[in-house]
Amino acid sequence: MSKYLEELKQGLKLLKMEWQEDLAQYRKKFLHTSISDKKKEGITWHPVQVKKSKIGMGERLLVEIERLDSSYSSSFSSGKSVSFFSTQEGYQGNEFRVNAVINQVRKDSMVVTLQEDELPEWMNSSKLGVDLLFDEASYREMEFALRKVISPENPRLEELRDIALGDKSPKFVEENYQENPALNFSQNQACQKISEAQDFAIVHGPPGTGKTTTLIAAIVQAANQGQRVLVTAPSNAAVDLLVEKLIDRGISTLRIGHPARVEENILNQTLDAKIAFHESYRDLKKLRKETEQYLRLAKQYKRNFGPEERAQRKLMYQEVSRIREAAGHLEDYIRTDIFQKTQVFASTLVGASSYHLKGMVFDVVFIDEAAQGLEASTWIPILKAKKVVFAGDHCQLPPTIKSYEASKAGLSVTLFEKIIKNKPSTAQMLQIQYRMREDIMGFSNSWFYDGKLQAAENTQEHFLAEEEPVLEWIDTAGSGYSEQVDTESLSTFNPEEARFACRYLNDTLLRVGIAKFRENNWSVGLIAPYSAQVRMLKNLIFETYEFPNLRAFSEWITIDTVDGFQGQERDLMLISLTRSNEKGEIGFLADERRMNVALTRAKRKLILIGDTSTLAQHPFFDSLLSYFEQKGAYRSVWEFLG
Repeated sequence: MSKYLEELKQGLKLLKMEWQEDLAQYRKKFLHTSISDKKKEGITWHPVQVKKSKIGMGERLLVEIERLDSSYSSSFSSGKSVSFFSTQEGYQGNEFRVNAVINQVRKDSMVVTLQEDELPEWMNSSKLGVDLLFDEASYREMEFALRKVISPENPRLEELRDIALGDKSPKFVEENYQENPALNFSQNQACQKISEAQDFAIVHGPPGTGKTTTLIAAIVQAANQGQRVLVTAPSNAAVDLLVEKLIDRGISTLRIGHPARVEENILNQTLDAKIAFHESYRDLKKLRKETEQYLRLAKQYKRNFGPEERAQRKLMYQEVSRIREAAGHLEDYIRTDIFQKTQVFASTLVGASSYHLKGMVFDVVFIDEAAQGLEASTWIPILKAKKVVFAGDHCQLPPTIKSYEASKAGLSVTLFEKIIKNKPSTAQMLQIQYRMREDIMGFSNSWFYDGKLQAAENTQEHFLAEEEPVLEWIDTAGSGYSEQVDTESLSTFNPEEARFACRYLNDTLLRVGIAKFRENNWSVGLIAPYSAQVRMLKNLIFETYEFPNLRAFSEWITIDTVDGFQGQERDLMLISLTRSNEKGEIGFLADERRMNVALTRAKRKLILIGDTSTLAQHPFFDSLLSYFEQKGAYRSVWEFLG
């Protein structure tokens, strides 16, 4: 058996390990656990109350709920499945549970799409709660896709597999490519690579290089040439962004997926919405209403009735069958009509397995954020592809994996990485970045991108003030700012460093001028690699009155972990590196790709706060420190203590 088939079979084992670990973590949090413990874990809201309900798009029931105890963290997020339950006597059995999908979540409220036609009465009680559910369907689809790739029935899939993982070479056909004046030279090279590729093309898009812009240009070109196109990404948010941009370009796009998982501003592009807006929908609604009326009439006949009534009821049920058949034909016609008018289909990687796309083959499948999708999930849309285009950056965040063993054994290596390494001819790197000043970009450029990145001319204007340095590393070594471990979450935090970070941010805002920030609508980001440090910073800025200027400016400030800032940018970015110990232990700060994301979010100024005696024992941070020293950007915390 060939080496790569062995690899795929190993991938299947690792996927099962991840599945089991994910399920085990969920069960540990969930089963045999009290409601108060589940609340602490962030997987249950209780008590909650229904604020309002309404019929939304596609005749689905939308319910808004509010939690009455918001003292706990929450793992709820849009697109996840949940289950409502009651602690009221007489309603505690599983038969009273009702499932739903989350549309949106705020701190204390949530809008869900209920998988029921009407709100059960018990949901109006004061003893209502909601649990987060485990998503097993995604794992099933990934397993199914990997099995198909191992034993393909489709010759094209076999060929794509052999090119991606084996010795077969990718093919390119020279074309007279028409340059797009809206793109720069490397973006045009990427679009040319895409149009000439017969099997695979990769757009390697480092931070700020206009990866989305390039991808949209290539998708529009393919759609306008009459090709059947599928656009995918690992997350709903990434898919929605592409759909929004395609709609702006006048491309007829159909967003496949549960409407609850779709951003509100593109709901009109979902199948439910397009069916509801179709000219024949009124006729379909009329047929459905007739079905209900006949069913109601048929049910009025009691058990004790004569042959005449029995015949009458039989006729009514026959009429119901006839109308249902007509409604089914009409629905098929509406769906076919919508599909024929669609230029681009869009879904998440797992969403590409939707029964709406069953049997469809696409001339080209685009996969955005491909360096963040597990290999197994990436194969799902490829099952339907004649040609595949990847876009992403394998020097930024890898996929999130729960099983440490599976990750170490290779589950974290994506198909994007494998192809860019094995078949470099398929890749084109975007080389001009429009986000950061050259000094902010410099270290990542040399460490990750072989010095190939160039800062666009516009970045020279990216500064807070002429005299304000673009880079600063404030070294806390010897200050006694020591890390601690949160006993509940086991996450690391450093209270003194957090307090200093807030004080220094406050001083920076005052020095540059809060009015200037407001006037220019400049944004501020605080990154901490550990969730406990994020909580500490949020508490200092949003909850206490220790820093009134920051509190007053809080709507411009975002505080999150590195993962929360992926794909985003801020004018001023401060990173609290948190780790400070005598052993030089830096934990997952050693994940260079994660640090690359953190270092490349800032447009105008980047501030690092951290203990060099702990961090610089690692080669990456040692080189980073040398870079800051070369730029005259190193300062000691002792300059500010007195």
